[in-house]
Amino acid sequence: MKKKDMTVEIYDTTLRDGTQAEDISFSVEDKIRIVRALDELGIHYIEGGWPGSNPKDVEFFKAVKKERLKRATVVAFGSTRRAGKRPSEDSNLKSLLRVGTPCVTIFGKTWKFHVTRALRVSLEENLDMIHDSVRYLKRRVDRVFYDAEHFFDGYRDDPEYALKTLQAARAGGADCIVLCDTNGGTLPFDIAKIVREVKEAIGTPLGIHAHNDSDTAVANSLVAVKEGACHVQGTINGFGERCGNADLCSIIPALKFKMGLDCIPEENIKKLRETSRFLYELANLPHQKHQPYVGDSAFAHKGGVHVSAVLKSPETYEHIRPELVGNTQRVLVSDLSGRSNILYKAQQYGLDLKSDSPVVRKILRELKELEHEGFQYEGAEASFELLIQEALKKREKYFKLHGFRVIDEKREEGRPPYSEATIKLEVGNVVEHTAAEGNGPVNALDKALRKALERFYPSLKEVKLLDFKVRVIGGKKGTAARVRVLVESGDGTDKWGTVGVSENVIEASWQALVESLEYKLYKDKRRKDAKKG
Repeated sequence: MKKKDMTVEIYDTTLRDGTQAEDISFSVEDKIRIVRALDELGIHYIEGGWPGSNPKDVEFFKAVKKERLKRATVVAFGSTRRAGKRPSEDSNLKSLLRVGTPCVTIFGKTWKFHVTRALRVSLEENLDMIHDSVRYLKRRVDRVFYDAEHFFDGYRDDPEYALKTLQAARAGGADCIVLCDTNGGTLPFDIAKIVREVKEAIGTPLGIHAHNDSDTAVANSLVAVKEGACHVQGTINGFGERCGNADLCSIIPALKFKMGLDCIPEENIKKLRETSRFLYELANLPHQKHQPYVGDSAFAHKGGVHVSAVLKSPETYEHIRPELVGNTQRVLVSDLSGRSNILYKAQQYGLDLKSDSPVVRKILRELKELEHEGFQYEGAEASFELLIQEALKKREKYFKLHGFRVIDEKREEGRPPYSEATIKLEVGNVVEHTAAEGNGPVNALDKALRKALERFYPSLKEVKLLDFKVRVIGGKKGTAARVRVLVESGDGTDKWGTVGVSENVIEASWQALVESLEYKLYKDKRRKDAKKG
């Protein structure tokens, strides 16, 4: 088979190796939902867990049998038999067969150090354990993968013995022998050399399983494929113990678009970002915005020179088209922005501005001045859109503030403070004066503002505050320093960010909260106008 015609099997171990990461725990229902998502993505093998290690994995394997998967094969994971036991007597091997998966993966020791120190068995006994276990399973299931744990460390220590362990797995009938960089300390040039040598010595198809402790797991996986590995193990988003596993969100597009190899169908790769974000949500972890390929910032451009070039030809600063992995190009606005950034954003908002327009120069000048004061529009594009409307003299004022007062009072040690906000504002010719309590001053102010406005603008009931961030800008002034408040809001259909800056955290919060509600009203009006047009 020619290299360009080779298909690389993608083996996902998010549900087993990925769950060993700090802060990650999936319920059985979570794991079933992940299986469905991985199957939709086109993953070949999904390692479901170790049925011999905990009841949750046993329950998962029972539940997953009810799923009708399009492409993926669910795999059970375990270890070789214990020393001194026949395979038929080993509870671990029996539990692997009991769950009934057509494919099983087992790991064994390849590093003499582990054989003598961890297992405390002879080197010959370890070879028998590998051979007997693979042979026993292969007679009872369709496919058996053998994970050669700590292989690269073992090979550097004693190449002859490390290869003997692989030969024992091959003699037992292993369908694929997976070389594991379990400690994650091997670098790409060593991976390439060792895989090349192993391929010459072992006829069985090879796989790679890399950990990221040296920040080279993706690179190690790719060079292993270049040297002949046809099976790659990893996790979505690189979830895994310590520094994580090889990130399939980087490996899959690299295999397809950089190396020209088949792995999952090209049309499925468009679901990669969606799958990545889905797993972050189930893991209750923040999305990593700087993650290659699928992160929010992966195709984001900020510098004016970059933006100008990208608008003419995306290839100038993008290594692939973001749409291939389900991502999108973004242009950010900041004090580094040039006219190209402004024009790009205006075009997104449906505004036809010319490069030499005085309005563009005005917006750019105001933007740089505001960011110098501490405003930041990269995560507050709603505020920036309202800034453009202001420059165009099209921004509507939906109410006039007469004033507000916030009381934050602690009445007794050990009990939470009491917060109340009173607000007076005018809508049209009607003055509204109201108050609200909250679990903090900003929450109380937010409630009072909504309470005053919702009678006039009912759609504001749809707005939910999704995130609230406060950052001190230049801490030299201590508690007198400026603060920047970033608010993310949503209405069930869209999400948007707004910003406020002040030496007073309540005032900064007020600015961001007001712009959040104003943007909702502006957005609703724009949608109505579009329908009329």
